[in-house]
Amino acid sequence: MNGKTVIIGVIGADAHAVGNKIIAFALQGAGYNVVNLGVMVSQEEYIEAAIETNADAILVSSLYGHGEIDCNGLREKCNEAGLKDIPLLAGGNLVVGKQNFEEVEARFLAMGFNKVYPPGTPIEQTIGDLDAILGVA
Repeated sequence: MNGKTVIIGVIGADAHAVGNKIIAFALQGAGYNVVNLGVMVSQEEYIEAAIETNADAILVSSLYGHGEIDCNGLREKCNEAGLKDIPLLAGGNLVVGKQNFEEVEARFLAMGFNKVYPPGTPIEQTIGDLDAILGVA
């Protein structure tokens, strides 16, 4: 264990569970304490879990294409709840249709996310970024 707690889940009305379980398994294998909220998670549920567990980061997954809508305003709600500096990471099929990922990424960064991943990103990349953000050796 590296002593870091991360909140994961699939946001909004998305019920895609398999990838969520794979992410949880990989993060646990990398030494993280994982609080897996499962599927169909609201912004408020992420925030409540982060406060209750004193989490170090929130990882949001979305596969049904509405992640951009579901994630809009999450940073502001985190700030209002006292989680001003908590890292926010998002990945999956975040938007509907084939869109230029650099543009999607720019929109998520503008929403206050620290890292954004396109479909098919290896979980090892996310773990490496998370390690760097949280100062895990």
